[in-house]
Amino acid sequence: MFNVLEKEFAWREAHGKALGFDTLRASKPLVAVGADHPLEEDELAADHFHGYDGLHGVHDEHPHLSPEAAWGAAFREGHGERSTSALFTPSKAAAHQEILRLLRESPVDTITIVAVGPLTNLALAAAEDPVIFLRVKEVIAMGGTIDLPGSITPNGEFNIYADPVAAARVFALTSPRPYTSMPVTTAASTLPPYPDYLSRKLKLTLFPLDITTPHRLFKGPFTEKAKPLEEAGSPPGPVDGPLHIESLKPPGSTTEAELQLHNPMTIWYVITQEDPGLRTSPELEDIRVETSGQWTRGMCVVDRRGFKKAVGLSIEADEPAVEELVGDTGGWLGANRGNLIRRVVESPGEDLFGKIFLTSIFD
Repeated sequence: MFNVLEKEFAWREAHGKALGFDTLRASKPLVAVGADHPLEEDELAADHFHGYDGLHGVHDEHPHLSPEAAWGAAFREGHGERSTSALFTPSKAAAHQEILRLLRESPVDTITIVAVGPLTNLALAAAEDPVIFLRVKEVIAMGGTIDLPGSITPNGEFNIYADPVAAARVFALTSPRPYTSMPVTTAASTLPPYPDYLSRKLKLTLFPLDITTPHRLFKGPFTEKAKPLEEAGSPPGPVDGPLHIESLKPPGSTTEAELQLHNPMTIWYVITQEDPGLRTSPELEDIRVETSGQWTRGMCVVDRRGFKKAVGLSIEADEPAVEELVGDTGGWLGANRGNLIRRVVESPGEDLFGKIFLTSIFD
């Protein structure tokens, strides 16, 4: 992304055009390299859309968008402090260690983490130091599905499916008793359990497919904005190249090609969360992640039986007296068991975000 933006800035400057992206140029972000595989597997799962590179194979089809190999050296020890980009500062520490450092050096409740991929780095940070990790103000994550079908399997959305153990561990930090919703321990498990009691619970706001899927960017409006730049020689190139919007059109479909704006909605929320049109579920929801099912890996499981949970006591109360309910298989009804997650259920407008998205990029 930074490589493409540098090329775009050079082109705009050469043609006397406004550079744009004022916030990015004024606030140089820190970039750290994250985990390259899930917690309990050696390879990251790919799907039909994300591809091996996470970007639909764009690096092979559009090599001019890929940075030079030398960029990678900026993130490795022993290669000096010189940044290869004027737009970001590379870190030589792993992503989860940078997360902990920033949380440790910042006042409590001043950092919000937005997760737009598998939760592996967050799980690693939380496992290394859960007390420091829980200094975070809020984690906003795109992932999972509650009532809609999955994207990569019938029940699994990619971000959760790719590392369900990481998702389960992060979700568990929203619980008064994290161990009640932790993933099943296997021979591949390497991370330690959390302490039985933590002084804070994680505030986690979830954007599942249910809310993100209806928010779409159609090819027509995108082409209208991008075509003039393409014709003028803007470096990103063909308007349907890197985004592959046309390839997302179902075979035989007569509708306009579209791109569902799953991950970008988390940023929209951060910017506009005071908007009354953004609504979360009336109550915190006990959403758990299936990690060991043969066909249900990455499934977000909720209790649809309509049973009422027991009335909760404080988390310092005598646990066996308030949580061991006869017949409560899986601990779904105990007052202090399970997760407590805020789920976004409504936005200011399904058609509105696509327009805002285009304006933020091109205007």
